[in-house]
Amino acid sequence: MEMMTTLDARQASASTVATQHATRAVFFIAGIGMAAWAPLVPYAKNRAQLSDGSLGTLLLFLGLGSLVAMPLSGMLVGRVGCKKVITCGSLFILLALPLLATLSTAYHLALTLALFGAAIGLVDVAMNIQAIEVEKATGRVMMSGFHGFFSIGGIAGAGIVSVGLALGLTPLPAVTLVVALIIVIYAFSQRHLLTQRVQSDNGPIFVIPHGWVLFLGLMCFILFLAEGSILDWAALFLTQARGLPTSQAGLGYTLFSVAMTLGRLTGDRIVNYFGRTMTLFCGTLCASAGLLLAVCVPSITVTLAGFALVGFGAANTVPIMFSAAGNQQVMPVNLAISSMTTIGYAGILAGPALTGFISQCYSLTTAFSIIAILLLTVAASARLITR
Repeated sequence: MEMMTTLDARQASASTVATQHATRAVFFIAGIGMAAWAPLVPYAKNRAQLSDGSLGTLLLFLGLGSLVAMPLSGMLVGRVGCKKVITCGSLFILLALPLLATLSTAYHLALTLALFGAAIGLVDVAMNIQAIEVEKATGRVMMSGFHGFFSIGGIAGAGIVSVGLALGLTPLPAVTLVVALIIVIYAFSQRHLLTQRVQSDNGPIFVIPHGWVLFLGLMCFILFLAEGSILDWAALFLTQARGLPTSQAGLGYTLFSVAMTLGRLTGDRIVNYFGRTMTLFCGTLCASAGLLLAVCVPSITVTLAGFALVGFGAANTVPIMFSAAGNQQVMPVNLAISSMTTIGYAGILAGPALTGFISQCYSLTTAFSIIAILLLTVAASARLITR
């Protein structure tokens, strides 16, 4: 009877409109916090007098911090609830950003990037667990819309810092604008974050991903692998294979990001109309076709359109994966989400390296083609994933 009361209370709090808005706010905070670092990279490189190779090694600390924190986040959410984990992660983001804008030694930057990555990992897992709780409580498809706010936050974070720097601000004042915005948004939304634990005291603290959850993680790895490869290699492909001027090479990822954001903001309606299976099947098919179009047709316009298709097609695939992980019964939801997120995030880290290795042995065209084929395996598994 006590368990039922706790469950009913959790569902009641998760189903409120204020909780839904708070969930969107947290996704926005994660997006704006992560993206604010991107325009600061060249400044950090110059302050620390790093070579390209040293910078690449330094950036690994961000990913390592996230990979360590993601399993920890799932365990903590199970014990103390989403709100405390999101609060802790948000505070670390607020602490790390000003340091990343001012530190001038590789050692201190590495430690801060690890902290920053851990903060992003804590928030990422906790906000997705909260989103699943909200989606279950309301009985509505909402995951794509939540992830859409992450994408909007990404555009806002990079945009605010970039505009500030273009107007003559130094990195610290520029990133302070983002810090202030995060504080304001969090202050208005924190009271509506979920505080209930999602796991009983006698539940497992950690479970090695296996069976169904491991399969979902591997499918998520492919999706993130494609996203990471577009992020790091689209510009190079446009300049080397299509002859686009270096100053315009960012158009590929820009179109990819805009298309993904639009796809996610309309994704809940798409999933409601077509269903999760058809959306996942058509989305991964569209992303695969976009990549093949980009590499097979020697036209700048077609290549750019192909990258946009990848963004739109992939937009709702990861949100569907999170919903699938939330509905499985093999592992506790909090541990399943943290496991799948960790495996998937490894795809973003491995994507650039694997793409570069294949590109060096064969060509960048071959690397993108292999990723397109891998996306087809996700499409073929759509019915199984959404069962």
